[in-house]
Amino acid sequence: MLRKIITALILVPIALAIIMFAVANRQIITVTFDPFDSTNPAFALTMPLFMLVFVLVGLGVLIGGAAAWLRQHKWRTRARRAEAEARQLRDEFAAQRARPVLSPTAESPPVIIPPAA
Repeated sequence: MLRKIITALILVPIALAIIMFAVANRQIITVTFDPFDSTNPAFALTMPLFMLVFVLVGLGVLIGGAAAWLRQHKWRTRARRAEAEARQLRDEFAAQRARPVLSPTAESPPVIIPPAA
């Protein structure tokens, strides 16, 4: 319950700030990708400013997440190997436990020592 309250106390102000940003930046802008001809660009988009900011933040989150995922490849591989080794050891241990234990006193044939000549 406390976790939900803390989450709400953090997320509600962030959501309000995002909504206020979007309402304050509704003006239409033209985004162009042609640095040589700004009057007649080859490719241009017209959109509200807040939408451009949200798209760029979303792209940043995706690129950052992909970079972090790629950097953690080594750790995921090691974790998979360790998990496979632990599973194998658990299986060996279970098989070892399932084997009957032979006691030296239980029904073992007598040892006959030949007399010295």
